Amino acid sequence: MANKSIIIIGAGIAGLSAGCYARMNGYRSTIFELHDQPGGLCTSWKRKGYTIDGCIHWLVGSRLNTYLYKIWEELGALSGKKIVDYQEYGRFVGDDGREFIVYTDINRLVKHMHKLSPQDAHIINSMGKVLHSLTLLDQPMEEKKGVAKLFATISGFFRILPAVMALVKYSKTSVQDYAKRFQDPFLREAFPKLFLDSPDFPLLFILLTLSWMHQRDAGYPVGGSLAFARAIERRYLSMGGEMRYKSRVERILVENNRAVGVRLTDGKEYRADIVISAADGHSTIFDMLDGKYVDDKILGYYKDFTPFPPLIQVALGVGRDLSNTPHFVDFPLVEPLIIAGQAHRRLRYKHYCFDPTLAPAGKSVVIFLLPTKYEYWKELSADRRRYRAYRAEKKQVASAVIAQLETRFPGISKDVEMVDVATPVTYERYTANWRGSFEGWLITTKNLRVKMPIVLPGLSNFYMAGQWVNPGGGLPPSAMSGKKVIKAICKREGKKFVSNAPE
Repeated sequence: MANKSIIIIGAGIAGLSAGCYARMNGYRSTIFELHDQPGGLCTSWKRKGYTIDGCIHWLVGSRLNTYLYKIWEELGALSGKKIVDYQEYGRFVGDDGREFIVYTDINRLVKHMHKLSPQDAHIINSMGKVLHSLTLLDQPMEEKKGVAKLFATISGFFRILPAVMALVKYSKTSVQDYAKRFQDPFLREAFPKLFLDSPDFPLLFILLTLSWMHQRDAGYPVGGSLAFARAIERRYLSMGGEMRYKSRVERILVENNRAVGVRLTDGKEYRADIVISAADGHSTIFDMLDGKYVDDKILGYYKDFTPFPPLIQVALGVGRDLSNTPHFVDFPLVEPLIIAGQAHRRLRYKHYCFDPTLAPAGKSVVIFLLPTKYEYWKELSADRRRYRAYRAEKKQVASAVIAQLETRFPGISKDVEMVDVATPVTYERYTANWRGSFEGWLITTKNLRVKMPIVLPGLSNFYMAGQWVNPGGGLPPSAMSGKKVIKAICKREGKKFVSNAPE
């Protein structure tokens, strides 16, 4: 039983996690990845001496003795890494020059909001209390036994009760609806837009993020996303796991409604006792399995749920040190910027001067992320005769963005040494993510509590892991998903699940 084999499709964080936990529990494991490196969407790439980070903004679980830290520890993800904890989440600049600074220290944030809008004291104080209550979640408790343990459990429950009530209440409240409670027009505009300005986005996600940052539990691992993924890959390989890169899976082999292996695009077939897909959900279900193993619920997900909006990313390497400026700023434009037929009246940028490994000394990486239309870029890139137009459009977008950065940093245009533009088609080409989405299903107040199945109806010996079975996506849910699948396999096999950190 311990020598059973598992094939895992996709070397993103979910696939790497599943591979690590498979090895911890004695399963032979092979990961097939279409790219030539691990990480999937959790990646970085180099251009002209600069490193462009494509994923991690902050990582929940960066603080010792938390539940998620234990998972990262088991995966070897943070071994030897320096963590940077932000003083600010970001800044929103109004048309009149006013700035809403989202400090990561709760008390400082509340004080700043009071100064911005004294008339909103009641709602600001209430938000501060909620944020402080959420810091009580996932606090390590001393090991106790017998009656002492019982009393610790009871007192612990009442201690976190306000946080539990907040979880229930604010999971049903959207950021947009909450922002309407502010009397100050500037806060009403700034509050939702500085985060993810998407309809029905749950306020709870914002509150939890600020709570984690206050506790220094949502920092940034120096080295960036690819280095993070490489660390997990090393953990997997050190336990005897096998990686096969440049190996795109075309078909999941099924016999008698039982997954038995995979066929690659080059025609080669590989067999195993169990198959796990940690790849794109849509291509797994509707292409690799021909849509044969679905029910109304699964069809409903892909019909009614919305993926995270596709992005165009403009990355700049500039020969200027921006470390003494705010690292994340959302600012207004004098004239709308038209990209793919879509008007942008604001831009947001992030520089990575807090990570000295990403740029040469005295220089900076600056990244802009803009929501865009998948169909526009897909059509533009699909026709070889129009590929020049696709490249020209990317160049035009970069030029327009640089011109806007000039308004923030006069003279910076001449300092631009590197330009890189990634469109939704880029994401799709390198990760096969459906419609170029960067994070799976867009989280809403309606799907926040949805528990998607990790198995498909009528198909045995097959499991799914990753962001397409977890609305909201992100690295922690992906890692947890990989662990969850191996736990389920062990349970089915009547085997005790084990996990451990590297010695």
